[in-house]
Amino acid sequence: MTRTELQKRTKKFHIEVIQFCADLPRTPVGFEIAKQLIRSAGSVGANYRAAGGAKSTADFINKIQIIIEEADESLYWLEIILESKLKVSDAAILLIKEANELTAIFTASNKTVKASHKK
Repeated sequence: MTRTELQKRTKKFHIEVIQFCADLPRTPVGFEIAKQLIRSAGSVGANYRAAGGAKSTADFINKIQIIIEEADESLYWLEIILESKLKVSDAAILLIKEANELTAIFTASNKTVKASHKK
């Protein structure tokens, strides 16, 4: 997957999370979880974009680690939504799958960069 394709994919993930959250219940719980999920999903794409301008390999690694944390946090909030039955839908399942895949992609990238940085 190219850098441009991954940028588009992380942006698409954020947009789909925003659309998904628009249908969450309009309750204090719904608002709070939506806010947390939208922020973490947005951080995935924003930090990936920022990684392209990393000042060093160490800076790049740091940004990738942040992306992993934010993708995993997005996964957490999606699981909470589904398991608490706040919103049970195919969209939730698809977003969980995408959050898992993004976490795996960036974890693999992190390992690769760290291994080549040690050489």
